[in-house]
Amino acid sequence: MGTILQLDNITKLYPGVTALDDVSLSFEEGEVHAIMGENGAGKSTLIKTVGGAIRPNEGTITVNGKSFDHLTPTLSSENGIGVIYQEFNLVPSLSVSENVCLGNKLGHRFYKDKKQMNAETSKVLEELGMEIDPNTMVSSLSTGQQQMVEIAKSMIKNCRVLIMDEPTASLSSAETENLLKMVGTLKEKGVTILYISHRLEEVFQISDRISVMRDGKYIKTLSTKETSRRELIKLMVGRDIGDEYPKRDTKPEDEVVLEVKGLYGQGDVDINFQLHKGEVLGVAGLVGAGRTEMAKMVYGYLKKDKGEIYAHGEKKNIRIPSEAIANGIGLIPEDRKREGAFLEYAIDWNIPIMMIKKASNGLFVDRKKITEIVDRYIKELSIATPSAQQLVRNLSGGNQQKVVVAKTLATEADILIMDEPTRGIDVGAKQEIYNLINELVAQGKSVLMISSEMEELMGMSDRIMVFYEGEITGFVDRENFEQNHIMALASGIREAA
Repeated sequence: MGTILQLDNITKLYPGVTALDDVSLSFEEGEVHAIMGENGAGKSTLIKTVGGAIRPNEGTITVNGKSFDHLTPTLSSENGIGVIYQEFNLVPSLSVSENVCLGNKLGHRFYKDKKQMNAETSKVLEELGMEIDPNTMVSSLSTGQQQMVEIAKSMIKNCRVLIMDEPTASLSSAETENLLKMVGTLKEKGVTILYISHRLEEVFQISDRISVMRDGKYIKTLSTKETSRRELIKLMVGRDIGDEYPKRDTKPEDEVVLEVKGLYGQGDVDINFQLHKGEVLGVAGLVGAGRTEMAKMVYGYLKKDKGEIYAHGEKKNIRIPSEAIANGIGLIPEDRKREGAFLEYAIDWNIPIMMIKKASNGLFVDRKKITEIVDRYIKELSIATPSAQQLVRNLSGGNQQKVVVAKTLATEADILIMDEPTRGIDVGAKQEIYNLINELVAQGKSVLMISSEMEELMGMSDRIMVFYEGEITGFVDRENFEQNHIMALASGIREAA
């Protein structure tokens, strides 16, 4: 094994910001090299520099012995570098083979040889162990299958260095397992993988080495086998943050604040559960199990076919989100960018938007009250921003999530539905969300927390409710938390031991 990619003294400056500060890193042939750090650490800027999307102000990039002061996307690809970003670069209206071969010279200059495209695509799919028909339209594929097509696109171009940015963020457990197997297959073929992820369990499962970045600077490279989760987290955040899942001193009360009886709709059938005051009720299940649909029906965002919802002991006819808010129910949605925050608007517009009537006197808005509320939540949630006027799209993922949380808390909701509250945010921001959840339940609020991360559910919940194909297959108390048991319930095995 030798060095296939070398970065020397890479610096990237933006007005008022040093995104990369004299970063030097090397990557060995055939290794899985994880790059980790908090949001804003410089990971994305680094991979975009290698992929040719960003031109550094200083430094040298050496690929297979050839040195460049910068790369373009074409030059990067020609030198065997492939990048799979979080947002897929596929054409939904084209077939798998048309996407895989897009940009490749196959057939006549004015048309593509369909037979040759299918043959070349089938060959690379077979080598990667993928069972996908080359004629299938990309628009009909699952997220996991589209991820595989992205990999095939890179491999058909003889990619030797593959950069994967948060590749499992939107995948189900089964799709994640398939992707990690694929990473192993690519490694066996001598491909170098640069793997960016916030999921520590994945990084420890598949990587050979881990490089940590913080505030645009390279911190340290570790052998995965010779480090621990605690050491890695400390390097990423710059301090020892203690237990990954902070302990909670309070216990749930007997009072039932939310009860759902016989809820049907959106593929869910006969949903029955209770949420107690001061409780964190975790919701487990595979992607597509019906957890989000249940949450949105309770919130009035999706229509239910039938069923009863009780808040604080009173039956409520919740048909739209404003009626849920009026009854103290708030939703922090799974997709913060599309459903949670108005990215093109400022923080001081986002936070008060759902409680603006409470701060109004007839036709006039109490600006002083609005400012006090915004300043309060920026301080309480430690939202990192130069000012309340900052656009939400300019914040890191963790701080965007805090704005969504603040927007919901500003409604004074005491029943909080949190759908994947830590998805796509770094370990430091996760810790802050966990601490916030503990603070909220200590204040007597209650949390219904949907998560696809089993360790997170077991670390934060008082009980876990498990879904499988639109049905609840069981409830598990904290003293009986056991991952295999919960996964069996999530797979439809009701009589799990």
